[in-house]
Amino acid sequence: MIKRVVTVVVLIPLVLFVVLKAPLYVMAIVAGAVALLAVAEFLKLAAQYGAQPLWRPTYGYIVLFFLFVIAVSTNRVPLVETTSMIYGLALAVVVAPFVFLTIAMRGTELASGYPAAAASVFAFTYIATPMALLVQIRQQPAGAILVIYLLLVVWAGDIFAYFVGKAIGRHRMSPEVSPKKTWEGAIASVVASVVIGTLWFQHSAGISTWFLQAGLIERRDGMFGLQQPSLGVIVALSAIVNIAAQLGDLVESLIKRGAGVKDSGAILPGHGGMLDRIDAMLFAVPVVWAWSAWRLMQ
Repeated sequence: MIKRVVTVVVLIPLVLFVVLKAPLYVMAIVAGAVALLAVAEFLKLAAQYGAQPLWRPTYGYIVLFFLFVIAVSTNRVPLVETTSMIYGLALAVVVAPFVFLTIAMRGTELASGYPAAAASVFAFTYIATPMALLVQIRQQPAGAILVIYLLLVVWAGDIFAYFVGKAIGRHRMSPEVSPKKTWEGAIASVVASVVIGTLWFQHSAGISTWFLQAGLIERRDGMFGLQQPSLGVIVALSAIVNIAAQLGDLVESLIKRGAGVKDSGAILPGHGGMLDRIDAMLFAVPVVWAWSAWRLMQ
């Protein structure tokens, strides 16, 4: 427990610094590094299913993609940034199967080619794509407020699901995939996310002003006046983000349980692997990105 608390105390300030103060290209580099670490853990899990991962090609593809993300992050026109990311991401996802299947043909065992390519494509789509979209959220108007909103909603949901589930949880949600998760915890998780998300947006103007006066953000990174969404939108968005996060947690549990392991790694003391820490974010990020991109294009 002490290791877990110490890790949180160290990581949260670093995360907030990267989100608020660091240049966008630095955030892109950090997101790419996190993606590579999580992908490495995922490929190890894939090996437990009998696949022979294409280690270097997968890493190389992700590095090239994040070089594109870094290049896009230097553009300060929100609509251009978002449009570039949409086209670039679509191209990368469409091309990935052809690239990895072509590389897999060079292997000596034909039976291992398709599983290896499939693992690489899934690693890119499942892990690298959401991490890139997280950077793109930060690029958009009120990006700092949106990213912190995302983090708070996911973290609040996770914390309340754990403590409420442990205290009063009786009805198992998915005993074969994650025996400790309960419906009581899941409901508490949704409620917590909605409350925290609503409070954050309702006070976003004041928070943005404080960040701005403290020199932590530029004006475009905060949320002021008419930028604030309606209460109904906030509640719906927070609930959907929470549900997506819980599904992300369950999906990673499914992958680990199928591979016969408890944690994806041990890089974070008391927290397991990198994939264990970002599993909920991987499903939640695309939800916030889709909403913020839609809002930008209205």
